[in-house]
Amino acid sequence: MAEREQETVAFYDARPWLAQYAADVPTELEPLPDRTLVELIRRINARYADHTAFTICLENGLHASLSYADTERQSDAFAAYLSQHLGLQPGDRVAVQMPNCLAYPVAVFGVLKAGLVLVNFNPLYTAREINLQLRDCGARALLLIDLFGDKLADGLRDTAVEHVLLAGITDGFPWWKKTLIRAVLKLKGRLPAPTAPAETFQAALERGTRLLAGKAYTAATLNREDLALLQYTGGTTGVAKGAMLTHANLLANLAQTQQIAGPVIRPGEETVLTALPLYHIFAFTFNMMTFFMNGGHNVLCPSPRPPSNLRKAFETFPVSKFSGVNTLFYALCQEPWFRDNPPPIDLAIAGGTALHASVAEEWKKVVGSSICEGYGLSETSPVVTVNQPTGRIVPGSIGIPLPATDVRIVDDQGNAVPEGEHGELAVRGPQVFEGYWNRPDETAQALRDGWFLTGDVATMDADGFIRIVDRKKDMIDVSGFNVYPNEVEEVLNAHPDVSEAAVVGVPVDNGGESVRAYIVRRSESLTDAALIEYAREQLTAYKVPREIIFRDELPKTPVGKILRKNLRQEADTGEGG
Repeated sequence: MAEREQETVAFYDARPWLAQYAADVPTELEPLPDRTLVELIRRINARYADHTAFTICLENGLHASLSYADTERQSDAFAAYLSQHLGLQPGDRVAVQMPNCLAYPVAVFGVLKAGLVLVNFNPLYTAREINLQLRDCGARALLLIDLFGDKLADGLRDTAVEHVLLAGITDGFPWWKKTLIRAVLKLKGRLPAPTAPAETFQAALERGTRLLAGKAYTAATLNREDLALLQYTGGTTGVAKGAMLTHANLLANLAQTQQIAGPVIRPGEETVLTALPLYHIFAFTFNMMTFFMNGGHNVLCPSPRPPSNLRKAFETFPVSKFSGVNTLFYALCQEPWFRDNPPPIDLAIAGGTALHASVAEEWKKVVGSSICEGYGLSETSPVVTVNQPTGRIVPGSIGIPLPATDVRIVDDQGNAVPEGEHGELAVRGPQVFEGYWNRPDETAQALRDGWFLTGDVATMDADGFIRIVDRKKDMIDVSGFNVYPNEVEEVLNAHPDVSEAAVVGVPVDNGGESVRAYIVRRSESLTDAALIEYAREQLTAYKVPREIIFRDELPKTPVGKILRKNLRQEADTGEGG
C-alpha cells in the first residue's frame, strides 16, 4: 500500500502537465516587474496614456470613455479624497458596490493607491445581505451605485461605515447624455432617493482634484504581502466568506495568466467586451486587470441579460476577446443578430461553471474560434487551470495547471489518489489566498500543509488534464452510490427540448437521497416521462432523475451560475415537489 502511495505522489510531483505546455508558454513563472498592484497601475497608465482604457456601452448604444491618462488622474484624485479628506488609513476596508461602469476602475485604483483594502460587493444584494457583509468586513467607507440608494438605511445599520458615496451609471458621460439617461431612469422609477446621507462620487473626485492642486498623488507605502482585496465567495454552496488576497497573490496570477494568454494578446490593440461583472474575481483579474496590463480597450456592459443588451456593444466596437460562462455563450448563440454577423473574437475564455460540450461546439460553429475552458476560485485569485489558447484543447476538461501551480487529487484523508480516480482537487501556488477574513477555523479546514482544498471533486488523466466532476457538497447519495449532478445535467441539457437543467438530491425516508431535476423547457410538448425515459437510455439506473420539475427559469448568481443551494433548500423543506 505504501508503495502504491509513493507511486501516486510521484505521478503528481512529476507534473505531467508541463509536457503539454504550448511551445510559446514558459513552464517556470516569470514574475511581473512590479512589487505591488499600485506600481503596475502607475506603469501601465503611463505607457498607454493616450489609449482608450475603458468604455461603458449601454443597451441603447450610448457610450462614454476614459483614456489611460484619465484613469490615472481620476484615481489619483479619489485616492487623495479617501486618505486626505476622509482620513482613511492603510489597511482600512472600502466596500465598492457597483455594476460595470466607468466609476468602477477609477474607484478600485484609487482605493489601492491609498493603501486601502478593496471589498467587492454585488450591487444586487438585498439590504440584509449588504448589512451582513459590511459588518463582517468592517468597512469604514461604502461606494454604492445610486440605483440602489434606497437600501442604505437598512444596509448600514450597526456597521462601522462612516462615509457613504453614490456613483452613477452615467458618471463619465457628457452632461447632455447624462441628463438624458438620468431622465429616462427617473421615468422608469430606477433612481430612488437615498435613505442615508451620502456624497456623490463626482463631488469626491472634484474635492480630491483640489487637494492635489495639479500634483500627482503620493501613493501609500505598500509591501507585496499587504492585503489588497477581500473577495467574498459567491455563496452558492453556503454563507459567503471573505478570501484575503494580497498584492503578491494577484500579481502572481496576472503573471501566470500573461504567460498563457500573452502569445495571443496584441499589446495596445485588443478590444475586450466585459459582460461578466467586474466585482466577480474572474472578470476582475482576467477582463479588467489582464487587458489593462496589455493596454487593451475594455468595453464595459452593465448587464448581459437579456443578451440583446450586448448587441450595440458588439456592433459598435471591434471585439476581439471575450469571457463568459456557459449560459452566456449559449444565449448569444441563440441570438439571430449574433449568428448572422459574428464578431471577430479570436480568444474566448469560459469559467465560473462547467462549459457544456454542445455549447462549445455551437460557439465554434458560429464564431469560428474555440472556447478555452478554465477553472478558478475566489481563493486562488482566481485562475488555477486553463486550456491553453496556443496549445492542446481537451473538450470537457478545465485544462492544465498554470506555471508555478501544483495540483493533486486527494481522498478524504488528504492522500493523493491514482491517476484517473475521483478525489478532491487540492491546489498549491503563489496565487493561493492567505485565509478567510476573521474565520481561523474555516481557514484551518481549507488550508492544510500548504495545500488549498477546493471542495471540488475532480480527476486527472495521464497528461495532467483535469475534469471537474462536481462540488463535494452537491454530491447526491443514492442508496450508497455517489451521483454527481454535473453528469446528469450534461445528459439532460443534450436533449433538444431542454434549455437548462439543474439537479439536486431530495431526502428520502431511508436517510439517503433521490435525484430531482429542475428543467427549463424549449418546448412545452416535453413531458417529465419523456425526459426520464431519455435519461434512462444514457445513465445507470440510480443516476436517473426520479422526478422532473419544470420551471420558467432557474435561480442564478449574477455571473450566471445556477444556484443549486436554493434548489436544495427547496428540496430539503419539501417544497416544489
